[in-house]
Formats: sequence, C-alpha cells, structure tokens
Amino acid sequence: MGYLAGDRGFSFNTVDAYERDIKQFAEYIISESRELNKVQEVDIANYIQFVNQPALASATLSRKISSLKNFFRFLIEEGLIKEDPTTVIESPQIKRKLPSVLDVSEIEKILKEPDSKDILGIRDKAALELLYACGLRISELLNLKVENIDFNESFLICYGKGEKERIVPIGKYAVDSLNLYLAKARDVLDKGKSDGVLFLGKHGKRMSRMGFWKRFKRYCLKAGISKKVSPHTFRHSFATHLLEGGADLRVVQTLLGHNDISTTQIYTHITRDYLRKVIRDFHPRGKRGK
Repeated sequence: MGYLAGDRGFSFNTVDAYERDIKQFAEYIISESRELNKVQEVDIANYIQFVNQPALASATLSRKISSLKNFFRFLIEEGLIKEDPTTVIESPQIKRKLPSVLDVSEIEKILKEPDSKDILGIRDKAALELLYACGLRISELLNLKVENIDFNESFLICYGKGEKERIVPIGKYAVDSLNLYLAKARDVLDKGKSDGVLFLGKHGKRMSRMGFWKRFKRYCLKAGISKKVSPHTFRHSFATHLLEGGADLRVVQTLLGHNDISTTQIYTHITRDYLRKVIRDFHPRGKRGK
C-alpha cells in the first residue's frame, strides 16, 4: 500500500479502505478460480455486480471501483500485467448530501459554553474558536503542534488529507483564545509527554477525537442546539458563512484544502437556499401565496 500513500498521496484512512477493497476483490477472484494476471473486463463487471447490493451506498461503490482502478494501474506500472481490465468501468454518480450547517448565532452560543475559569474549559474554548475560525478538520485540529502557529503573522500551518500542507489565517478571537490557553492551561496539562502537540488531554497527551467529540456534544446540548451536529459541522459552517459573506469560491477551496473545486461547490447550494430564505422572510413581495 506504499504506492497509494507515497505515489498517490492518499490519506491513511483512504489507504486502509482501499486495502480492504482489494482483499475483498482478491477473495472473489479466488472463489471464481481466476488468476489475477488473466482477469478481464467481464470479471470486473461481474465483481461489481456481485458487490453492488441494494443497501450499498453509491459513494462506497465508487470507492471500490476507484480501488480497483488504482490497483490495476499499479500492476501495469510494475509490469505485472499488460492490459488494464478496469478502463471501461465507470464510477456511479454520487448523490451528495447537503451538510448540516449552524448559523452564526448558534455558533456563538456554543462558543460561550466552555468555562473560562476551568483549565479544560479554556482549552476547549481555544479549540472551538480555532475549529470555526479556520475551517479545520477535527484530525487537523488535534494534530496541530505549538510550532504550527505563527502568532506574529496570525496564521497556522496544518496538514490535511495525504499530508498536504496548507496555510490558513487565524482571526482575532481565535488568537486571543489561543494566547489564553497557552498562558493559563497548556503548561498545566503538559506532563512531558506532549511532543509539542497543541491541544492536550487530562493525561498530558494529544486530545483524542472521542474525547473532543463528547465535550463538543455537551456544549451543543447546553447551548440548546437540537439539530444533529458534529465538530465537522463547524467546518461546513465556516465555508458557508464565507460564501454568504461574498468570498470567492476558489479562495474557500484553498482555505478548506480541497483538491477539486466540485467538492467546495456543494456549499453554493446551501448559500442559495439561504438567499431564498432571506428573500422569502424579508422582501415585501417575497412570501409565497397560501
């Protein structure tokens, strides 16, 4: 799987999923008494039909096909086979679900919940402010190191999917919360095991995803947020609020670290819905007839 991580730059989670897909394919080929170097297009088509059960999501099927395409591309490059049997196979069109988004007032309610007199509350406040201010993925947030923050220029360096580096500016609220966390809380949490990680748990090591999620959920409940949300909702809200404010789509793409702008374009659907709501609610002739 070094080909996927090194040559293709895929993330650990993607490599892990692809590995499972290839093992499933190998088991199928063995069960059909076929040899790998003799697999043909019809074998690939039969396999896809075999795995494409009614309950299988189109995104999962698309990933399985992508796994096969990358696998056979690797075999071609290594000279292990001469022809690629996956070239005529097309991936299904993925139905993208619109992500859940919080409005600004809901974000502010959540940000007010951490206790500023408690060490963990100070930490959580800084983490939440940074999550929303920079549109980070939860893994990017929790993997940040102190050295990744430039307080003089107010930006951070994070590493996204495939260890792709990007630079993101940090707003004043997040900078202030980070300064307070570093001054009042982080040294207390650090027990010499942090390896420079920015956000630490009670035992002095990197805060866990589950630990962060539980505290995030608690703050949402205390803030009276009833809709289904997760830390990733802050990232969706970050992008949506930028576009609602008039930010260029390409800029938002860069800030989010998306390789393909089509991934970012999903947020334009959300902003169109928002604009329709504004017209409906505030324009004198915007209301629909009963």
